[in-house]
Order: sequence, then C-alpha cells, then structure tokens
Amino acid sequence: MSQTKSSSWSNWSGSVQCNPKEILEPSSVEEIQSIVKRCAAEKSTIRVIGSGHSFTGLVGNNKTLISLDAYQGVENVDKEKSQAVVRAGTKLKLLGETLLSNGLAQVNLGDIDVQSIAGATSTGTHGTGITLGSVSTQIAEITLVTAKGEVLVCSETQNKETFKAAQVAMGALGIVTKVKLQLVPAYKLKYVKEKVNLDDCLNNLDKYKTQNRNFEFYWFPHTNTIQAKMLNITDEAPMKSSVMKYFNDMVLENGAFKVLSELCRMFPSMSKSVAKISAGAVSTGVDINYSNRIYATPRLVKFQEMEYNLPAEHAVQAIKEMRESINANNFKVHFPIEVRFVKGDDIYLSPAYQRDSVYIAVHMYKGMEYKTYFDAMETIFKKYNGRPHWGKMHTRTASELSQLYPMWGKFQEIRHQLDPEGLFMNDYLRKLMVVNG
Repeated sequence: MSQTKSSSWSNWSGSVQCNPKEILEPSSVEEIQSIVKRCAAEKSTIRVIGSGHSFTGLVGNNKTLISLDAYQGVENVDKEKSQAVVRAGTKLKLLGETLLSNGLAQVNLGDIDVQSIAGATSTGTHGTGITLGSVSTQIAEITLVTAKGEVLVCSETQNKETFKAAQVAMGALGIVTKVKLQLVPAYKLKYVKEKVNLDDCLNNLDKYKTQNRNFEFYWFPHTNTIQAKMLNITDEAPMKSSVMKYFNDMVLENGAFKVLSELCRMFPSMSKSVAKISAGAVSTGVDINYSNRIYATPRLVKFQEMEYNLPAEHAVQAIKEMRESINANNFKVHFPIEVRFVKGDDIYLSPAYQRDSVYIAVHMYKGMEYKTYFDAMETIFKKYNGRPHWGKMHTRTASELSQLYPMWGKFQEIRHQLDPEGLFMNDYLRKLMVVNG
C-alpha cells in the first residue's frame, strides 16, 4: 500500500481543495479493512477519492483520504448472465474496453469515462434516454467495508434495504469495494449531431425523446440554437477515426473553445458574442462505433457546474423560464446548457427516485463568476421540485433535501446503523445529511 503524507488534494475544477494528513492507496480489501479499523480506533475520518470529477465538497477531508486507483480491474465475467464483478476503483474507460473484449457492454453511460465505477454510481451519474436509468441502476450487487471494518454484501435478495440505499450513497455508508454489474451484449451506436432551433426542439421534444434511444441537446445561451445529439443502435460497421474528426474534436471543439473561454474570463462582456460565435459554429455529422467509445467525449476546457433533476413534464416550461432569466439579467455566460432525460428508479437517494426525469446542467468557465447565474437558475429548478445532482454544485441543505426524498428517513436510519460515529462523514456531508446539524 502506497502512502503520501501531508499532501494537498484538489478536484478537477479546482472548486474543492484540502490538505489531508495522509492519502493512502490500498490494493486489496484487506488493506482497506485495516485502514478503516485504524481510523475508527483513532476516531479519525475517511473519505474516498474517485477521479475528482464531483464539483462539491464530497471528498474534502483534512484527515485520511483513500484513493482506489491501485484497486482496479474486472474480477469475474459471467457471459451467460451478462454480469461482471468490478473493483470499485476501475475507471470507466478501462471497464468499457475490458467488457468489450468479452462481448459485453453497459446499457448506458454518461458523457465522460474518466470516473471510477464507484465514484460514478455513488453520486448518481447518468446518461440520457427515456427508457434508461442512471448508471447506478445497472448494479446487481454491491460490496462495502463498513465502519467496523466488516465486509457487507448487498443485493435485491440480500440486505435489500441497505442495497437500495448503497446504490447512490456518496460514500456515507462505507467504502464500496466491488460492484456486480448487469450488462448487455456489446452493441454499436450511430451518433448523429444536428444544428436545430431551440423552439423547434421544444415543440417536438416528445418526438425527439421517443424516436431515439439516447437523445440530448446543448443550448447556447443568448441564442436560439442547440446542438441535438441522437444515438441509436446499428449493425453498421464502425467508422474509422480520421484526422479531420480528431481536428474537430480536439482542436475546434476543445482548443478553439478554450481560447474563446479565456477571452470571456478576461473580458466577461464578450460572453454573449462568444455564445453566438459558438452557436454559429455548431458541428454536425455522424459517427459509428461501439457504445463505450461513442458515449464519452473529450473535456479539456475546465468549468464549474450545477445540475438539477426535474420531473420530465416540466422540461419545456423550465427551459423557457431559464431563457427569460438569462436574457433579462444579461448573465455573462457562454457555456452551453445541457439537457438529458432519464427513466425513474427505486433507489432511495437517486434524484430520479419514482419519477421520469429531465436533467438540466448549467456551466461556467473556470475562473469566471458563477454564483449569481447559478442562483438564478437554481431558483427556477426549485420551483419545479428540483433535486440536485449529488456531484454538482447546489445550495440545498438537509432540511430541504429531507422533504424531496420519500426514503430520506430510511436512508439516514441505515447510515446511523452502519456508521454511528460518522467515520465516513465530513463537514459537507453533515450539511447534506444532518437536519439542524
């Protein structure tokens, strides 16, 4: 087990920084258990690092941080059942390629693949598609190391209530060591990007959602332009990567946008003009490849993000109100707004609990003032019974959140049973979890 003492840690966007006493990299369940027992005896606290792609203080801890980067890999593949046992630190990119080599795939993914499987599921990471749940719904079994250092296995048939809590738990119940994923045979996707008028999209939203397996769109503020993205299963052969595609993805969509974003950071008044330039340059085209290679897109331009889950029926009205607010307040924002759709589920703290949902994400380039813009958008999201994405910025507290989740009390009961001394808590989690705490 490797160890770094007195190191600093920062998340991807720089919104969270801390100076832990130690950062440990265990490579086995036994080493994880040993760390837990020692910290419990010392009445210390532990938080687990994923890949740092959460924008909130979930990981911040000045005592012990654990990285599971040394605990990666697929332990077992059952092709007959289309299942695989995966170590918690496994990055989604590695997981996707390993599954593909075995003729399997995850039924859906988000739009980046740098996260660990435990980090992605613990925060409710999702893709898009009205018939598809979040990544956490793919978990058939989850294994935790509890605050006592014991190994606890949960599934639909074993410790079911703990299982429904642990599928999205933000590391509050214990350290996830393994997940068994329910998979599907490997499949290819045809990915089509189109430039569309926002009002036309909203007027035909049901058609877009129902006629495509995966549908999402990016709306450029201060404009009426969106980039619509449609993905559907195909038997067509994968398209070869070309120099032109690389140039478009890495130079035009990331490199040029970074330059424009820097201009906006230095001169915020340029934001509206840059948004219009970006809208005018929206790329269109087609790509075909295996699913895990299609879902992920490069993200080289850093930003801050807030994302909310709303009941799907409020999507159109909420977006119209967002447009009115952006125009009325002339917010200095050029980053597009991302809109995705997710099927409801039965996971206790999933934002999509018992409701088919629309997820709406707003972004601001790193280094630019975001609070005024995010606050205004959050006011709209709250109006429609919005639940925040656990890995994205928001201002909700435990007293508010407890009213948004029907199973909130049951989750807290399970948390107290598994971690009565708060070994896995930090100040941020207490704000989320403890009413009047």
